[in-house]
Amino acid sequence: MRIALLQSSGRPGSVAGNLEVLDEAAARAAAAGAGLLVTPEMFLTGYAIGADVHRLAEPADGDAADAVAEIAARHGVAVAHGYPERTQDGVFNAAQLISADGARLADYRKTHLYGAFEARWFTPGDRSVVQADLGGLRVGLMICYDVEFPENVRAHALAGTDLLLVPTAQMHPFQFVAESVVPVRAFENQMYVAYANRTGAEGEFDFVGLSTVAGPDGTARARAGRGEELLLADVDPALLAASREANPYLRDRRPGLYGSLA
Repeated sequence: MRIALLQSSGRPGSVAGNLEVLDEAAARAAAAGAGLLVTPEMFLTGYAIGADVHRLAEPADGDAADAVAEIAARHGVAVAHGYPERTQDGVFNAAQLISADGARLADYRKTHLYGAFEARWFTPGDRSVVQADLGGLRVGLMICYDVEFPENVRAHALAGTDLLLVPTAQMHPFQFVAESVVPVRAFENQMYVAYANRTGAEGEFDFVGLSTVAGPDGTARARAGRGEELLLADVDPALLAASREANPYLRDRRPGLYGSLA
């Protein structure tokens, strides 16, 4: 399956503007043969928007989600998008996966909040593994800082995730996460990891780009630069199967020794 990663900070503070950017990107992704488009963290509203996080937050089935579903169905491409989700329990930093026919497949709430900004405006999620089947692959969802915790990604590996989608707002000076950590996570857990980042200055943050699709062989199968870009990569089930057969990490685990980690 070909996937597309939208590296862009869109139009912070404007849901309508970001839906326009998403619509254009979905058209380009579909024209390039992609079956899935992944946006960065908090793409529908912007990330560094302060109190507007709560003003712009919507339910998982709100108007913005309906608009994304319409875009996905019109272009025939599945979409994983980041947004602030409002529930009766609080506002969550969330990501939703919508199929190419507009059906809602999965909704994930960020479990590991990063820094004072996120701690102030969001409630942490409490479900680490969220998956859906798409294009013959078991697809998992995670958000930014979550992927930096080895246990988090290993839980996905043990649950059979083939492709882990990671909408991201990765900022300077932590570009080593995209450059080094993400390929290592893909290798040690034998999966593809699609890491879609924001780019440029936004509020107090400077987002570094470098969106990456890493394969189970530990290499970056595709990597973006620092500016706005639509990154394309192929997720190859045959390569994944061969890599899992050759790599003994998951088979050689000794869970009885790791109990103290929990």
